[in-house]
Amino acid sequence: MKENPNRVVILVLLAWLCFAVGLAGWFQNASALAVAATVWTLTALVLLGCWKVRTIRACMFNIDLRWLALLHLTRLFAGAYFLVLCQSGQLPCAFATPAGWGDIGIGVLAVAVVSAMRPTQFAKTFLLSWNTLGLIDIVFVVASALRFGLQDWQSMHALRELPLSLLPTFLVPLIISSHVLIFVRQIRARIGSQ
Repeated sequence: MKENPNRVVILVLLAWLCFAVGLAGWFQNASALAVAATVWTLTALVLLGCWKVRTIRACMFNIDLRWLALLHLTRLFAGAYFLVLCQSGQLPCAFATPAGWGDIGIGVLAVAVVSAMRPTQFAKTFLLSWNTLGLIDIVFVVASALRFGLQDWQSMHALRELPLSLLPTFLVPLIISSHVLIFVRQIRARIGSQ
């Protein structure tokens, strides 16, 4: 029986999500450096899996780019929640406001990117521009969270508790990896068309 790459990836993601939920208790006491290290280690593992695990590679290099862009709709909710936590004093507003609005902007633009996806130069340029902005934004958010966490570990406690602990342990590595995969897919498409 032939394995279905999409089914395998879904099962891996569900197992990872369960593991991330299970990590929540340990994560509450994690240092800012441990949180940042978790994000980058998991991102590296996702990308390594995309390159070295045949089944995952088959899925990631054949999945419609719209699905990779639609993943970023989650940033609308995370961004809005950051703003709510800023207003309630549970996250520093100096972190939550730019991170929240940046994520909301990228999430809204993800809808526009998906709507505009056609085999035209404009669509390719729009996707490249959005992807670049999205990657810059998420790297800024991770770096900003680290900076605020190093300055005042307690001020960032919301990112170490459920539901936001799923950001560094699950969603952010997927977001960063999806940006890298979109770049790689665009490069491969350009090389293939020459």
